[in-house]
Amino acid sequence: MCGWNVLIQFKPCSNDATGYGPIFEEEPLDIVYTKESPDRLISMNCRARANPAPTYRWRRDNWEIKLMELPNEHYSLVGGNLIINNPEEKKHAGTYVCVAKNVYGTVISKEAKVKFGYLEEFPDEERDPVTVKEGQGAVLLCAPPKRWPTEVTFRWIYNEFPVFLHPDKRRFVSQSTGNLYISKVEASDAGNYSCYVFNPQIGKGVYSKFIPLISTEEKKRYKADLVVKFPDTTAMLNYNVTLECFALGNPAPHIVWRKIGATDLPASAQVSMSGALLHLYNVQYEDSAGYECEAINQKWQDWHQAWLYVEAAPEWAVTINNTQKDVGSEHTMSCVANGKPGPYIRWLKDGYSYGKGELKFSSLTFEDSGMYQCIAENYWGIIYASAELRVIACAPTFELNPVKKYLLGANNGRVVIECKPRAAPRPRFTWTKGKEVLFNNSRISIMFDGSLEILNATRNDEGVYTCLAENDRGKANSTGTLTITEATQITVAPEDTQVMVGEEVHLQCQASFDPSLDITFIWSLDFRVIDFYLEWKHYERIMVGGILKIMNVQLRHEGRYTCTAQTVVKGLPAPPGGVRVEEIRDTSVKLVWNRGADHGNPILGYTIQTRDVYALTEVDWRDASTCNPYGPGWHVSDADVVDLYPWMEYEFRVYATNEFGDGGGRHPSMKIKTWDAGRDPAWGTIIIGCCKEILIITWTPVQPQYFYGKKFGYVVAFKPHDDVDWWYETISDPETRRYVHRDSSFRVKSNDFQVREFQVKVKTFNSKGDGPYSLSTTIYYPRDVPSESPTDVYSRPVSSHEALVWWIPVMDTGTGLQQYIDGYQVKYWRKYDDTEPGANRIFVPASMNQTRLENMLPDSHYLIEVRAYNGAGVGPPSEHCEMFTKRAPPSVAPQMWRYISYSGKWLYVWWHHISYDWFGNESFPLYYKVMFRKTGYITGPIYMTGWHFIDFPMPQVGDYELEVRGRYEGGDGPIRKIRLQGK
Repeated sequence: MCGWNVLIQFKPCSNDATGYGPIFEEEPLDIVYTKESPDRLISMNCRARANPAPTYRWRRDNWEIKLMELPNEHYSLVGGNLIINNPEEKKHAGTYVCVAKNVYGTVISKEAKVKFGYLEEFPDEERDPVTVKEGQGAVLLCAPPKRWPTEVTFRWIYNEFPVFLHPDKRRFVSQSTGNLYISKVEASDAGNYSCYVFNPQIGKGVYSKFIPLISTEEKKRYKADLVVKFPDTTAMLNYNVTLECFALGNPAPHIVWRKIGATDLPASAQVSMSGALLHLYNVQYEDSAGYECEAINQKWQDWHQAWLYVEAAPEWAVTINNTQKDVGSEHTMSCVANGKPGPYIRWLKDGYSYGKGELKFSSLTFEDSGMYQCIAENYWGIIYASAELRVIACAPTFELNPVKKYLLGANNGRVVIECKPRAAPRPRFTWTKGKEVLFNNSRISIMFDGSLEILNATRNDEGVYTCLAENDRGKANSTGTLTITEATQITVAPEDTQVMVGEEVHLQCQASFDPSLDITFIWSLDFRVIDFYLEWKHYERIMVGGILKIMNVQLRHEGRYTCTAQTVVKGLPAPPGGVRVEEIRDTSVKLVWNRGADHGNPILGYTIQTRDVYALTEVDWRDASTCNPYGPGWHVSDADVVDLYPWMEYEFRVYATNEFGDGGGRHPSMKIKTWDAGRDPAWGTIIIGCCKEILIITWTPVQPQYFYGKKFGYVVAFKPHDDVDWWYETISDPETRRYVHRDSSFRVKSNDFQVREFQVKVKTFNSKGDGPYSLSTTIYYPRDVPSESPTDVYSRPVSSHEALVWWIPVMDTGTGLQQYIDGYQVKYWRKYDDTEPGANRIFVPASMNQTRLENMLPDSHYLIEVRAYNGAGVGPPSEHCEMFTKRAPPSVAPQMWRYISYSGKWLYVWWHHISYDWFGNESFPLYYKVMFRKTGYITGPIYMTGWHFIDFPMPQVGDYELEVRGRYEGGDGPIRKIRLQGK
């Protein structure tokens, strides 16, 4: 008779798990696509960090894009990036999100909008002339055409292109309406005017029919009349806003700006265009007020008032962090965001809506595990915070909190031995003394938290105590030794004493105690423990007899003195108590604590540790740097902790050291946040990018722990290599990693040949100011698509569904060609059954010259084409490579028979070969694979070619599985599987 013994082990609770849910490193950005785009594609980037690696999906307008199930001539997935080929507005405009998923959960990215930009032409109708007397004001209406985006720039052409009108004190172009205003017309103003509208995001400009301006002679003075008046305006915090005001009149009016209720304009204000524009940079809440513009000339004065409101996009005040909780425990998740108007808070779990406000779990289950996202949104924006909640169940462990090895108890006193293992769910507790199992009685009880309580302890209670913790996942134990000592008693108590100011007095204190222990005397005044290190000028403790010596007595020393005798076992020092922060600075704090007992050995020094909000686990403490020296005699109870990060949340703990070693740091301080500070380092910003007519600049974003303050963002500066002036762009989103610039003035010059160099640099800023720029980096702006094509394209079928393809890459011909090639596009389609527009596409980096083609059909004639591409578009195609995929494996498995010998020791197996038809649709057989297995026992695989008979030794009685499958030129065939039982 045979039997089975099965041992199932569960891992104890630990923080060693290496897997984690997805965390976005790059999210898609809003895109404005134009039909004039030369590359005819949209690329939306998405990249997440996770272990195991995540899979990606995309949604458009809350509908999932079927990238895997259905072939699509428009959509393709490259890594996590979504590529849209030949975009069409009706099909592809909308709101997109990237979905990243692994076994730990799912997160969705920020929403990114795809819109199709356009700028219509002006109507062909001729414009009516404008006749005005000299000295009068004139207004030429632009009447701009429909466009998207609506943010455009307006300029006026005077008489012929490209002679543009330069605004001055008399002439003003409104960037709100596009109209041209002339405060007083002069004879030289007569001529033809055309309104020019330029959309920088799509790089297109259009101009109207000319408007004749006719002036007649009659010089007369006219009063100031405001015709351009800024409306009530709402600006976004930390952004720039411009207010317009312009008046007609003769003489030309002078414009003055005021902030209502204030003597001066804000410090960030700047007036330009001869007073017509008021710029407010980096707007703050205190800039919200009424503003007034006044136009003055010798005939009259006119004024206008309107209100500026300042609102803000959401910004996290309290966010969520990765959390590990026990099954069955309570848990609360909350996040708080600041903003104006107040942000609305909602939640997602694994990519789906999961409530709003605060999430409370009364009893966690495994189904509550997953990736949670807190979303705060208002009119101005939306922000996401992601964190993983992992609900665990694990076997008990005493690794972090074992039972104390040596315990003391007073004779006839109360003794409590703590037992606090890490376990989930809560374990059952059993106590033993030696080999005796303890049960609750009138003197001994096991408390709810697992601790053992002994009342009226005697010498008979001495011994070795073991706590056993057990739950449905496993068990663990920890042991300590209890020693019962005689109670400590005061034998000589201090007496009431009268003394004169300036004299010296001795207060007596003696006690009886167990001779196996050491004793220390603690003195307190009016219940305040006397600190002999800080008050050494007046107090001294004479250890022999516990005498307190008070020197140079002052009136403040009057009060009730208490002597406490405490016995200790020599050993590690006790944890310091009352750890607290008294002074907070930007990169340092002053930390204060109360010294713990030295347990019979002088304290040699203290170690301070910190833990910030980004700590991965509860035990992720790090030694801190201080201004105070370590070493013997370091008896202070405060220290300046330095080298901290500004605007970072910290907590602190302290432990003491004596000759026996390091004591524990049990109770950390309350959490504090250091003050904010200006950005100092550039933090290794990395810059890359290129594209034709589109300058793309990307960088590695700064991690949140290095923001150093509120209102963090980036300033991007760039210019052509041979220009002097830099272009600047402010980006207020701290998570942004890319900036896209379109401008028709960025044209490749004829002498640039293939590429034009641009210099790019990036710096950071926060509410305290700007950091330094990164080192300038060169990027290349392509003049045109690649002019060369890959050569010698060769392919080889691997199976009926896969093939490998190689090519000779585009070589550097000495023209800088290699600098503007981003990679290769591989297209493949069936020669007679598919159309080329519907071909499968694979994008390969420029560093590779081969790839694997997948999802092919068996026994088919394929064409393969390879092209080089860069930001300007796709280069010429290579010569077509033709290839046939292999025929498919048979659709049926081999027939199989088996026989077990009478003794039960041998298994005989034989099967029929699958017949092969040289003119059929199935591929040629190479060999057969035979597998014979049982849990814990595997024979095989055994590969058989010409034979179709095999025997196996039967190792033991039980149920077995037997598999036979054919391997063919086109891949593996179906499996024939049978079950059998040994005798």
